[in-house]
Order: sequence, then C-alpha cells, then structure tokens
Amino acid sequence: MEKHFELTDAEFEEQFANCTLGASIFSHEAHLRLAWIHITNHGIEQAEKNIQEQLQNYVEFVGATDKYNETLTIAAVKAVGHFVRRSGSDNFRDFITEFPQLKDNFKALINSHYSFDIFNSQKAKIQFLAPDLHPFS
Repeated sequence: MEKHFELTDAEFEEQFANCTLGASIFSHEAHLRLAWIHITNHGIEQAEKNIQEQLQNYVEFVGATDKYNETLTIAAVKAVGHFVRRSGSDNFRDFITEFPQLKDNFKALINSHYSFDIFNSQKAKIQFLAPDLHPFS
C-alpha cells in the first residue's frame, strides 16, 4: 500500500496545497488521487485550475520545476475525469482498483491521444497542447 493512503482525502489535499506533503509520498498514484479528489470535490474545470496552480507551487517548493508539464497535468486531469464519470466508486482506493489502467498503463493511455511525445516535449511543458488524435471525453 502506498504511503499517501495513510492520509485522509482532506489531509492529503491540505498537505499538498500547503506544500507540506513529503515528496517521497507524491507518487504517480498520488498524482491520480489528487486529481480524483479535486474532480469529485470541485468538478473537472475547477480541478484543472486548482491542480495546475498547486502543482506549480509544489514543484517550486521541492525544487523540481523542471518536472512540471502543463500538457501532461491537464491531460491527466481530463483522463481521470473521463473515468470518474464512468465510476461507481465513492473513494479513491476503489476507483483505482476499478480503473487500474490509470496507474499501470498511464503513459500508453495518454499517448493514445497524441501523435507526438508530450512527456518530453519542451512546448508541452510550458503550454497545454490539445490532443491531435483523440480528444478527451
């Protein structure tokens, strides 16, 4: 079990927003949980705004600004939102079990929307690039 599960959703969201969440806890799955929390609490549009702002603050605080990718951030929120709309889960643990491809096959899932590599694109890091193969639904 990942360490982020030791925190309630409220504690996790608050610690991340306040930049007090340990960087070692903020795994890929924890990124997905953050998106799930914001989408279920605030809706997809507000979640995109909240996560962009909070993630930029967080990576600056932990000294990892080179890791931030605007396109990937928004694409990830949109992908999680797609599955949230189809989910019967009322908590993140059940949600990630219901849709394991978000955790286990995330890169391929995102790559299926783009004909180019958004993970290593300098342009994708600084501005959102809309999918050119399949829009997020």
